[in-house]
Amino acid sequence: MTDRENRIRAWRSTGPDWIPITSGLPWLDWTEFGYDEAELEALCMKHPILFPGYSTGAIRRNHEAVFRNYPDLVAGNSYTDGWGCVWKTPHTGMVGGVAVHPLEDWAAFAGYGPPDIEHHDGTRALDWGELAKGIETAKREGWFTGCGLPHGHTFLRAQDIRGYMNAILDMADEEPRFVALLEMLTVFNEQLIQRFIALAPDSISIAEDLGMQNSPMLSAEQFRQFIAPCYERLTRPVKRAGIIVHEHSDGFILPLLDDIVRTGGDVLNLQDLVNGIDNIGREAKGRIAIDLDIDRQHVTVSGSPADIDDHIRECVTKLGSKAGGLSLTYQPWPPTPVANLDATFGAMEKYCVTDYLWR
Repeated sequence: MTDRENRIRAWRSTGPDWIPITSGLPWLDWTEFGYDEAELEALCMKHPILFPGYSTGAIRRNHEAVFRNYPDLVAGNSYTDGWGCVWKTPHTGMVGGVAVHPLEDWAAFAGYGPPDIEHHDGTRALDWGELAKGIETAKREGWFTGCGLPHGHTFLRAQDIRGYMNAILDMADEEPRFVALLEMLTVFNEQLIQRFIALAPDSISIAEDLGMQNSPMLSAEQFRQFIAPCYERLTRPVKRAGIIVHEHSDGFILPLLDDIVRTGGDVLNLQDLVNGIDNIGREAKGRIAIDLDIDRQHVTVSGSPADIDDHIRECVTKLGSKAGGLSLTYQPWPPTPVANLDATFGAMEKYCVTDYLWR
């Protein structure tokens, strides 16, 4: 079975041969944080299941590519996205925050409109020809193919445009202009979705963060009234086309889960310790495929290698099954010790692939 076939079977819960696992190092200058690039590269080459075909120099090449391809991730500069939000980041390769909200004052709403979909996805410039070529190449080579909306497509985009407190108060007040803004965002996103569907990828992602450390960023009632209907308009045509809907949210989101499931996601990437493994098992397992985002705040940063091994084993045994419905994703950040990176990579490979429990 190929990696592509296995991932589809895992996310469709039709009996994969192993649990799909994904990891990668963010495109930072890791030396800025005290790491040795050669040591990190040796670590990646030690784990060929997670880093197949890894080549020397990739860490430096990836970081340099940020300056060419991701202007919003370049430190020291301000970047204005297609919606007029001005972004700043403290470290090149790291997503920053919005410093200027174009509709902080509703007086600016007159004449406000979306970017040109022919050339922009709202966050960055978009070359549709290159995207289509990339998906066709991946299909030809047998890889799992995916594309999707830029991260923060609806709720986050609205609060980037208005400011977080303004957006929350707009929902509390049922502000008509906020409803109109959501409609503008959703129509733009629907147009992106239709173009993605035409490319016939294996999955289309609909990703944005809805949670904070111990609560959602908005109430369940606000999500149900204002945001969930937008999600449903985005997921419905994808599901009709037989394409997997991959959703994502960082933070604690269990109070929103019923509406996330109801509005049509096939797979949900959510964080493990923030939501709780037992809670995820009780609330999500069997209802939606779980693409588990492995902790990068606590156990993998400050725990021992044995703690990390125990954690990965617990995730797999409690959330996995012979039918599938589970994958693991891990994106480490500084200041995770190299030994802990090694332990996490090794445990993921062991419990999900080489010693897969349901083989």
